[in-house]
Amino acid sequence: MLAESKDPDLSKLELVNVPGGALAFELAAKFCYGSNFEINTVNVAHLRCVAEYLEMTEEYQEENLIIRTETYLNEIVVKNLDKSLEVLCACDGLYPTVEEVGLVDMCVDAIAINASKEQLVSGLAHLECDVGSGKLRMHCQDWWVEDLSALRIDYYQRVIATMRRTGVRPESIGTSIVHYAQTALKGIERRHVWDSGPLVGDNQRVIVETLIDLLATEKITSVTLSFLFGMLRMAIEVDAGLDYRIEVEKRIGLQLEMASLDDLLIPAMQTSDSMFDVDTVHRILVNFLQRIEEDDSGNLSPCGYESDDGLKSPSHSSVLKVGRLMDGYLAEIAPDPYLKLQKFMALIELLPDYARIVDDGLYRAIDIYLKAHPSLTESECKKLCKLIDCQKLSQDASSHAAQNDRLPIQTVVRVLYFEQLRLKSTVSSTHHTMSGDDGGSLSQRMLVMPSSGVPSSCVSPQRDNYASLRRENRELKLEIARMRVRLTELEREQGVMRQGMREGRGGGEHGRALLASISRGIGRIAMLGVGAQGAERRRKTTKKSSQQWPSDGGKSSRRRHKASSVTYAAS
Repeated sequence: MLAESKDPDLSKLELVNVPGGALAFELAAKFCYGSNFEINTVNVAHLRCVAEYLEMTEEYQEENLIIRTETYLNEIVVKNLDKSLEVLCACDGLYPTVEEVGLVDMCVDAIAINASKEQLVSGLAHLECDVGSGKLRMHCQDWWVEDLSALRIDYYQRVIATMRRTGVRPESIGTSIVHYAQTALKGIERRHVWDSGPLVGDNQRVIVETLIDLLATEKITSVTLSFLFGMLRMAIEVDAGLDYRIEVEKRIGLQLEMASLDDLLIPAMQTSDSMFDVDTVHRILVNFLQRIEEDDSGNLSPCGYESDDGLKSPSHSSVLKVGRLMDGYLAEIAPDPYLKLQKFMALIELLPDYARIVDDGLYRAIDIYLKAHPSLTESECKKLCKLIDCQKLSQDASSHAAQNDRLPIQTVVRVLYFEQLRLKSTVSSTHHTMSGDDGGSLSQRMLVMPSSGVPSSCVSPQRDNYASLRRENRELKLEIARMRVRLTELEREQGVMRQGMREGRGGGEHGRALLASISRGIGRIAMLGVGAQGAERRRKTTKKSSQQWPSDGGKSSRRRHKASSVTYAAS
């Protein structure tokens, strides 16, 4: 530099962009002047780069600094995984010289090769034989999994890619990715719904996107579902790209049936939308249903109902689990006052009909939503309640729905209609069983002869008949109570209308039409009441015919007669 300088009076040289800074230059100067110092894993990267910068080659002196550092790297560092990691960690701040001399690639290859060798040796030492299957199982924990977390994210990505090419087990790579994520992202604070703008820097975003990219490109399938949900939450927190979020959502959709309700409760990041990230859950559910459709593409029906074992197929079981999970999720997000009706209904409509055996959970979620959103119009309430299959409601849910003021009148009528059909079916089957229409087999059912030829004492037709009568009595009482409630409401409305007509506030054709409609409604309920009394009278006739088998000295007959009296009094 002095020789190339055009200034004859030059007394000061400025060295620009020296790799490793003043510390590395001082070590190079000590080497030139013969001062003793130790080359180790901490300073070898700096010495190698500053020697390259100062052109300390064999052209000027034998065993110059470049050859000294290369010898240390080849004989000591690359043969040891731990030392290779230390040197690679020390390469920070030496770019681009460290890349030009090939030091990073040397350390990356050394780490991957040594990890593969060590895994093979330790795996052979920990092999165990599974007696049941006769297969060999490997039980060993790779110690380098935790040490890799100290690497910079771009170095870590290169190490993982090289490990896969050298044959390191995918399970070990997956464990390493999980540990790296837990270590590198533990300092990220959760943002609240009312906060705006990202609170993290680009470094965290790069880490999250790189780890997700590794999971995709390296085809790592050994990570847990909880980790995937954690990565999804982190991707939302750091505002990662949509493509990375969609990749995680696809992986979650492949095993959604194993998720819990807490996993799906992802807080939203925008104040203008709901409190929960419903769109993300919607996309996850779409991915799950696509996977189910692909699994069942060879069957005649979506769940294999045409096959002998369709009801026991894994896909059908998964759909039922997800159906229960989504009903719980809908009930959790329903109280959110910011949740739009379109998004709520879209989640409900996305699941097929066979995903729910009973609609009690769906009815509960819709009821909670109606209670939390009293500003819904009548048409919106009707549209939402049409999603309930009244035939799938249990008796308790039907009883609650019949007296629910938040439901539209059309929904209540449907519930009462199907409940009436169910009640008629029960009464008809009971009457058919007890009337002896099955060819006089009632006396045969009193004594069942099993294959051993010994009469069975476990079957008591008389006791079953009494239990059926009591259950029938309770159902009739419930139906009459429902009709009384509806009758009271209609009478109250009729009274208000009459009062309005007398005061001149309502009249004309519209008032008379409404009054006629109410009267017709009362007439229908009266007809239902007559039908119920008819069923009562049929049951009374059945009771008389069953008195020929007294089993407790007439006490049961007196109790039965007392219950019937209460029922008729109630009617």
